[in-house]
Amino acid sequence: MSVNPFLLKPKKIESTIMSFKMLSPKPYNKDEVDPYTRVRCILMNGTEYEAVWSKHHFNRHCANNDIRRAVGLIRQCEQQQQKLIANLKPADENLLQTTLGYEQLAVDLTAFLAQRQTKQWVKDAFDFALLEDFDHLYRYANLLESDLGEHAEKYIGSYTEIMPGRPTVAHHRHPYDNIKKPISNISADPITQCDVSIITAAEQQTMNYYMNLGAFYKHQKGREVYTEIAMVEEEHVSHYGSLIDPSMTIIDDLLMHEYIECYLYYSMYTDEIDAHIKQIWEMLFEQEVSHLHHTLSLTRKYENKDWFDIIPEGEFPELISFSSQKEYIRKVLAETVKNTSNLEGYININKLPDDAFFFDYQKRTVKDAATMPSHIAIENHIKQFKSDYRLQDEEPPVKELVDRKNDNITLGRVKK
Repeated sequence: MSVNPFLLKPKKIESTIMSFKMLSPKPYNKDEVDPYTRVRCILMNGTEYEAVWSKHHFNRHCANNDIRRAVGLIRQCEQQQQKLIANLKPADENLLQTTLGYEQLAVDLTAFLAQRQTKQWVKDAFDFALLEDFDHLYRYANLLESDLGEHAEKYIGSYTEIMPGRPTVAHHRHPYDNIKKPISNISADPITQCDVSIITAAEQQTMNYYMNLGAFYKHQKGREVYTEIAMVEEEHVSHYGSLIDPSMTIIDDLLMHEYIECYLYYSMYTDEIDAHIKQIWEMLFEQEVSHLHHTLSLTRKYENKDWFDIIPEGEFPELISFSSQKEYIRKVLAETVKNTSNLEGYININKLPDDAFFFDYQKRTVKDAATMPSHIAIENHIKQFKSDYRLQDEEPPVKELVDRKNDNITLGRVKK
């Protein structure tokens, strides 16, 4: 059934304000929850994080206090939504266990979104960063067994394979290479408009999670792994964020944000298998419809536009549904693992000019690849267990990644 949230009758926005008691729901059980339920919670927490901070940005770039008050009301409600979702994570789920969920989200969501892109340069952007998050999952899974003696499949199930991707040491690029061509909402299809914002918010949350909590890891080597990967997440947020149409007015952008939130909550509600959390997605969807219509009133009053002037389709595009993406990831791995980013495009490392920004930046930051934390995490695991940790249905489709007793630190980084 197609849904156009602009045609739904909203509740009054004041009725969406929740009591503090409602902000502390029953958490999921980390040992029993379906991995994709955890992933949905992480995605929507990141979505609300983006909603809150985009509205703080709005508040700092708008001089009209009537508008700022109207936006402030929505922002306060979305702060409540974020607190509710954050509290679905149980207190006994530690930093590293949650991290696996963040990376599983990045891997399977990116793969799902990449396959439905109609603009090649957007698909290329998704495919490129996909292999990097895939490698991060592998690094953290090895750290989990080394430090806690746990296997990652306890938390990610059998949905997602764990094996090396493009090695993390190859991810460190000059900032110039992380700026891509933006889409134009005039010519982009609704799916692409939604997807570039959805993935930016998801990666932004991961970036902030590692920025703020990585330093709380229990030992120095683990802290260093989070520090290194946090810098890659900064690249990913720049990479994805540069795809978003920069020409929208701040009020048009506000309406697009609320529309995407409605779309995501409806997708999560439709996809959810946990009855308790499914009810929460339904409630928050109803709240977001209210926020959307509240924002639409600002669009009509101050922009002299209606919803169809900004989002002509109105009806939700294909809903997001989480499922295993193993086959697609293997295909991208086989075809593009040796690629690096080169300004707006991508190129096989062997064809990259010697004077490219990438090589200069690597010399300044990496120095000695054998001492990089992401590599040491694997080397320490190999020393401890005689092999790295993997969860793979068959050997990787790239011969350089088959060896389980030596971590590759040249692929996609060093010319051969």
